[in-house]
Amino acid sequence: MKKLFLASYFSGAASLFAEFTENTCAGKKVVFIATASLSEKVTFYVDADKKALAKLGLLIDELEISTASRKEITSKITSADYVFVEAGNTFFLLQELKRTGADKLIRQHINKGKLYIGSSAGAMVVSKNIEYVKHMDNPAAAKDLHDDFAALAIVDFCVVPHFTNFPFQKAAQKIVDLYSDKLDLRPISNNQAVIVVGRKAKTVTAKNRKKK
Repeated sequence: MKKLFLASYFSGAASLFAEFTENTCAGKKVVFIATASLSEKVTFYVDADKKALAKLGLLIDELEISTASRKEITSKITSADYVFVEAGNTFFLLQELKRTGADKLIRQHINKGKLYIGSSAGAMVVSKNIEYVKHMDNPAAAKDLHDDFAALAIVDFCVVPHFTNFPFQKAAQKIVDLYSDKLDLRPISNNQAVIVVGRKAKTVTAKNRKKK
């Protein structure tokens, strides 16, 4: 049974993750893939999310798939309890996942019933196709994709992160306006997440947090 936790900004939804795992996540090994952030100038969320994971008691094993060997990528992903894929440029992320074969390893991880955590780009890349993301991220960051935006196809819907949140509120709204009648969109703000268990998916909201 597949299990996914898809957020806009993990540290803004960390309390939801604790609830989702029924507070059993402490001591679990999580492979932390921040590859998507490499093409971005603003990357504060990487440290924020690592701190949030550490606060929950997870054991973080960082993996940079753009430079790691196939052997290291395979070893780390197959031995992990959780896989965490961080925010950044979704197109660059998809390019590197496909180039390294990490996409297949992540599918195997999920198909074994192990938990996948995606934040922003990591949440969008599990959809069937990420063409809709071009209104939020720049496809030019991933020239090797050659306009082939077929993604991991783990879920049938498309997450739209940072809905109503600065500085992406206009981009997120444009995606909703353009694709709401074509795709099953799941817009979420920075204090929300889409949780998937088997074939069921629902949006949850963290309590006592103000939208940013």
